[in-house]
Amino acid sequence: MALHVQIPTKISSIEDQEEAPLYGDILEAILYHVPLLHLVPACHVSKSWNRAVSSSLRHLKRNVKPWLIVLAQTIRFPYKINARAYDPASHAWIDIHFQPSMKSISTLRCSHSTLLYMLSPSKFAFSTDPLHHTWNHVDAPLVWRTDPIVALVGHRIVVAGGTCDYEDDPLAVEIYDTRERTWGTCNSMPAILKDSAASTWLSVAVDDSKMYVTDKNTGLTYTFDPDSNTWCGPYDLCPDRTVFGAVTGFANGRFILVEAVGSEGNLTTMKVWEVNGVSLECKTLIGEMPPAMVEKLKGETDCAGTVSMSCTRDMVCLHNTLSPEELILCELVDDGCRWGSVGNAVVNDGTRMQKLVVTCSNVGLPDLHKAVQLGALKVV
Repeated sequence: MALHVQIPTKISSIEDQEEAPLYGDILEAILYHVPLLHLVPACHVSKSWNRAVSSSLRHLKRNVKPWLIVLAQTIRFPYKINARAYDPASHAWIDIHFQPSMKSISTLRCSHSTLLYMLSPSKFAFSTDPLHHTWNHVDAPLVWRTDPIVALVGHRIVVAGGTCDYEDDPLAVEIYDTRERTWGTCNSMPAILKDSAASTWLSVAVDDSKMYVTDKNTGLTYTFDPDSNTWCGPYDLCPDRTVFGAVTGFANGRFILVEAVGSEGNLTTMKVWEVNGVSLECKTLIGEMPPAMVEKLKGETDCAGTVSMSCTRDMVCLHNTLSPEELILCELVDDGCRWGSVGNAVVNDGTRMQKLVVTCSNVGLPDLHKAVQLGALKVV
């Protein structure tokens, strides 16, 4: 087992026998405060400990924070991928054995935090489990694409735009039904997005029924409903013209907009808004990034024109794609935001020759058990 944590041995002396064992409510109360990562070896101490772990997870309302999954892929053959996860509860970085098993595909991408995918002219691979051990391999879309926007809405994967220059329709949309395992065509993207129909220029967010597509430069937003095959919009999320960058996502069921204020060469602040899910208007300013965090976000570039966001539950993670040395964390709380940062343990001297992908994942104890059984975790 690659996860190395000391486990208590059996009682072997009279002094040990005289010590009162931990059990019942007391043990459960103690385990409640133990980070999820360290509950894995606790399950193997004894049957009673295993039951106590299960009971503490089931009966106590544990505030388990989402993990950060950071992946770096070299941009040249053989496109090696290094992956690490960060557990905010234990403040530990964990090496992950990551193998999508598609060596012929050059680019690893992420969409709306939970979906990882890779695309080649003949194959499409995607993963949605928290630690991305499981990959699905299917035929590629009929239209060849180099930089599409991709979103998992319910049981459908929407692939839109990002086509090669020689394709007839640069706004083509196709849907893969994960239940039927078939591809189908849909109504094309709105014509106004023709010059920006790629993941480089568009931010994607999803809820249970719709995909939300936002132009990162203007905040102009459209929605797409796979059930009715309809596009709606546009909606202007950024009426303030001092905004030069916008990214969107969902956190705890709330539609979140993070906007960069200032200019690409002079970022002044980052604001976090809650967007009305019906009218798609910014209704509440949740928080504003402290100046010290803004400087960390700028990094060595002294600008933040390419901010990337991933979020799940109450956690929002931001990083500057040009200078990813620091990951900025924004925890959504009742009275606003709680800000923090963590040094990116995946960044090294060769980062400029790598493509960086950052996601947030809701990692549970079964996910960790599976990873340990596969030998896929190692605390660093």
